Amino acid sequence: MTAQEGHATAEQYYEVVTPSGKVHRPPEGRCWGISRATYDRLLREGRIYFGKKGDAQPNIIRYLSEVPGVAPWTWWPSSEVGHTDQSKKEIHALFGKTAAFESPKPESLMERILHIATNPGDLVLDSFLGSGTTAAVAHKMGRRYIGIEMGEHARTHCAPRLQKVIEGEKGGISEAVRWQGGGGFRFYRLGPPVFDEEGHIRQDIRFPVLAAHVWFSETDRPWDGSGDSPLLGIEGGRAHALLYNGILGDKRPGGGNVLTRATLALIREDIAKLAPGFDGPLTVYGEQSRLTPATLDRERITFKQTPYDVKARA
Repeated sequence: MTAQEGHATAEQYYEVVTPSGKVHRPPEGRCWGISRATYDRLLREGRIYFGKKGDAQPNIIRYLSEVPGVAPWTWWPSSEVGHTDQSKKEIHALFGKTAAFESPKPESLMERILHIATNPGDLVLDSFLGSGTTAAVAHKMGRRYIGIEMGEHARTHCAPRLQKVIEGEKGGISEAVRWQGGGGFRFYRLGPPVFDEEGHIRQDIRFPVLAAHVWFSETDRPWDGSGDSPLLGIEGGRAHALLYNGILGDKRPGGGNVLTRATLALIREDIAKLAPGFDGPLTVYGEQSRLTPATLDRERITFKQTPYDVKARA
């Protein structure tokens, strides 16, 4: 029955005496949401509720027919979906009290939400993963999931928690869904942005960052190279190379960024070191190619020009 006191009138400040005789005034910073005259009328009509013991702060009884919009049809008591104390116990069991997350959600609450909103195999996105509860519950319920977290607890809480889920931890909803362990997940770290606001490659981008982007775009796999060679690696029977930022040591404009017979020979040498006898196709990203179309075809080379053929993945 209270409201913020910003535009309150004098008629919204008065004492309320409960049936037990206890006196209530509006909490500090608030006022009663109705005038004294309206309160007296509702009290006569039996529309004021003072709790089971008759001494609680007053509430207005409203009927379904009086509620505008759509009223909720279900009630989720803590006995069904958990509460703060339960969620803290769950997180303490996983990480101990000293390393616990400040505001975890109970697994049973997330289980209820995912049960209503998704089916097995659906993809669940949590853009603020926190302690990893959503991902853990989605995993146990047979949903796919993507969790995003900027905080350090992505490493200290989320990844270890999911590893425990895979190993078959028995907390949370594990017993209810008969969780026995299994499955897996991938943990990615977001690198510096490759593109500016207009979708162009940033001028200050370094070779390893662009190399990681090109490799992932071509292979759908993270790049673990060292960045000391234009050869990025071989995946699925195809080699991939990037000529960028003078990676070959030639700092002249376009010198280390241009595909020539000399730069091709260096890439071929690195391929031979990595996979002797490799005879598969080669994709080369570079600023320019000075090889003829016939040579590219004969050498089974697909040339992609930077920056135009370097695409931002949607």
